Amino acid sequence: MKKEIIVENNEQKRIDAFISEKTEYSRTAVQRLIDEEKITVNGKNEKASYKVQNGDKIEIEEEPAKEIELKAQNIPLEILYEDDDIIVVNKPKGMVVHPANGNPDGTLVNAIMSICKDSLSGIGGELRPGIVHRLDKNTSGAIIIAKNDKAHINLSEQLKNHEIKKTYIALVRGVVKENNASINMPIGRSKKDRKKMDVDKNGKEAITHFKVLKRYSDCTLLEINIETGRTHQIRVHLSHIGYPIMGDEVYSNGKNRWNIEGQCLHAKSLDFIHPITGRQMHIEAELPEYFKKILEELD
Repeated sequence: MKKEIIVENNEQKRIDAFISEKTEYSRTAVQRLIDEEKITVNGKNEKASYKVQNGDKIEIEEEPAKEIELKAQNIPLEILYEDDDIIVVNKPKGMVVHPANGNPDGTLVNAIMSICKDSLSGIGGELRPGIVHRLDKNTSGAIIIAKNDKAHINLSEQLKNHEIKKTYIALVRGVVKENNASINMPIGRSKKDRKKMDVDKNGKEAITHFKVLKRYSDCTLLEINIETGRTHQIRVHLSHIGYPIMGDEVYSNGKNRWNIEGQCLHAKSLDFIHPITGRQMHIEAELPEYFKKILEELD
């Protein structure tokens, strides 16, 4: 089955950005479909950087949805806050947020469904009920889930307007010289490895602020705030400036003396306006035990 789009109004946009604006596909999904040659322009395959022209006929070979059965699973979760509209949990390291091919179950969504039963927003789609924002599989910490559509819409607006303050703690390799700094570098899909992200002048705006909490002989503990929420943003930015996160196997070699697997990154706190009551919320998630032990050893 093919979806057809005719370009009008002389858009002059990159094709990946144009299609993601005109369809339900994310820019990442569009780039993958382009790589798989499932998108043509006037019958020809083009790169994701192709600028669309007036009259271009774009055809998208739509993928049939793969069946994934979404089921509630009794997986223990630390609940940081819960009311009739939202639930905030401390996602453990190693847990995927929502089901997808390769991770059909054992996800945060499966666990949340067991806790909330049928009271979850449907806006995230069939496999992402209530999911407002995400954390990478190996990033632990605070994450908000919406229990109804009204809460979901409000939180999504706050997210879009950079009104949700997300604070992270990271242990990075190397001794960071600056006490405070900001990284303002756009991020896009890596041209060398489509599974990775990279700093790319044609990518989306990405802004990361950090301050040094403590310096050690060969590593640094950072507190990080992000204005934007690009895929792998913190990991890409810190790796790009020469301070990859300890344990990150994607944006560094992952080697570390504690033999931890996956990045030493934790979503410490969330500050936001309650989507229904309007109350100012501040919710903190305690550092996981492995992270505490590393800091104790370093101290």
